[in-house]
Amino acid sequence: MIAMLYRNPLIIVTSFVLALLLNILPLPEWALSLRPPWATLVLIYWCIAMPERIGVGIGWSLGIILDVLTGTLLGQHALGLSVVAYLANKLCLRIRIFPLWQQALTVLMMLLADRLLALWTMGLSGRPAPSLWYWLPPIIGALLWPWLFIILRDLRRNFSLS
Repeated sequence: MIAMLYRNPLIIVTSFVLALLLNILPLPEWALSLRPPWATLVLIYWCIAMPERIGVGIGWSLGIILDVLTGTLLGQHALGLSVVAYLANKLCLRIRIFPLWQQALTVLMMLLADRLLALWTMGLSGRPAPSLWYWLPPIIGALLWPWLFIILRDLRRNFSLS
């Protein structure tokens, strides 16, 4: 029983570490605009699955780590991920009862909000506006949501996380 208590948080931390690694994985130049926001997707799942454990603080911390790893303006991802975590926590009871395709649409809206906040911070720092390819990763993330949801749900059930 005690070993299970210590192992459970490691599953969540491992999923976040894996998502961060997927976010910084080197890709060819043509594929950079196709990279889904892995860390944001994993954060959304855990906020929906365990809103009492995963929230805005975890989103902020994950965002700061992502800012450091990607070399962006410090706080850019932190702001977006904390807002996404807040929205996911507030809407978790509604999102849970949605079928997967409606969950994917809701996740798309959260991913677009994250991108919009990142665009806002880029504008405040004086960086030029990105091209339309900038909006493609949220769409890809929403398309991947059903598979990511199923994988993480099975992982949560296998390790009896609640």
